[in-house]
Amino acid sequence: MSKSITGFSKLSKSKKIDWIVETYFSNTEDAKRILKQYWNTDEKLQQLHDEFIENTITNYYLPLGVAPNFLINDTLYTIPMAIEESSVVAAASKAAKFWLERGGFKTRVISTTKIGQVHFIYKGDFNKLNQFFNSIKSKLIQDAKAITANMEKRGGGIVDIELRDKTSDIDHYYQLHVSFETLDAMGANFINSCLEQFAKTLKNEALLFDGFSSQEKQIDIVMSILSNYVPNCLVRAEVSCSVEDLSDNDTFSGEVFANKFVQAVNIAEVEPYRAVTHNKGIMNGIDAVVLATGNDFRAVEAGVHAYASRHGKYSSLTHAKIENGLFTFWMEIPLALGTVGGLTGLHPLVKLALELLHKPSAKELMQIVAVAGLAQNFAALRSLTTTGIQQGHMKMHLMNILNQFEANNEEKETITEHFKTNTVTHSAVVEAINKLRVKK
Repeated sequence: MSKSITGFSKLSKSKKIDWIVETYFSNTEDAKRILKQYWNTDEKLQQLHDEFIENTITNYYLPLGVAPNFLINDTLYTIPMAIEESSVVAAASKAAKFWLERGGFKTRVISTTKIGQVHFIYKGDFNKLNQFFNSIKSKLIQDAKAITANMEKRGGGIVDIELRDKTSDIDHYYQLHVSFETLDAMGANFINSCLEQFAKTLKNEALLFDGFSSQEKQIDIVMSILSNYVPNCLVRAEVSCSVEDLSDNDTFSGEVFANKFVQAVNIAEVEPYRAVTHNKGIMNGIDAVVLATGNDFRAVEAGVHAYASRHGKYSSLTHAKIENGLFTFWMEIPLALGTVGGLTGLHPLVKLALELLHKPSAKELMQIVAVAGLAQNFAALRSLTTTGIQQGHMKMHLMNILNQFEANNEEKETITEHFKTNTVTHSAVVEAINKLRVKK
């Protein structure tokens, strides 16, 4: 039976596990065995993982795969992908090979500005507030020099600070809207430290400003925090080739395929129900690389989906067109990524993944990640508009079903061979396993 506990965080790892298994599991020894079998035998490495978060009890594995043959701006990459979903790595690899023979992917970073905001309440005359802001803007920057000095030496820092009037949304609500350049760092800690300093300066200087009434001097800071919406931290990825070169089999001509593909993208541009699934497929590729390189996939997801809704309606992130016999498929997407700081310098597999990618800068990683998303979307749409999504996906899912039924190697080999020429469904696999086992 569940019960509360005081001081859980102060318990040792083994004591935490004892309490959990005794409180929540009927078979305490089995639960404890499963938790411990995922510990790393290297105690130093396990301690490193334990200290990434709080109340760690074990490691949670995800497969780390690779997708080779990505030609990006004439450089070949093998892209690491951490993901549990069947067919994602296979689809990305297939798309990479397809475009390798057609000139590869072209990318460019459009901009790299990130945003942070100080949210505050001011009850008074806006003209006075604006005058006050202009008088202290240089001091806001100066007071943050201790925080920004090292970033400025590398060429980054504060780009601009704006005062924004948001009183049409909430009474007396204003912002300091700040843009930053953080170079190869994702920059969350840097941005938040700057914002908190701005808030202190704003509040303290208001008390000294002669132009304010006694009420106007009492600026109330609500919060100071970066934004994961980064529409000005933007990268473009695209592929193109002649329409006739799109065909690689005798089933569909390049023209038929191109037209169906463009129609599929157009539907995702106007139909939100389709757009969500369409964009989820893009994020299959993006999240897998973001996770493999130690970046924050949740921040990326939030920012990307906000960007997909920027025109007031949720829509496709990718676009396609046919002009003068040329097929073009592209995407512009916001990605705030880092290659220094956070897990990038701590997690051994993250270090390995970045080395696999030729130790990219943040800008280069933006381009690689965008390509993974574009490739994934191309592969999905190619399947949807030709053979259907289930044929390839369910064949990749076959091994998961076999493992659920603890099939041995001989059974796996026999059943895999059977489904090379038969449609894979869960019920069909179960039937095949049962028939095979009855024969034995």
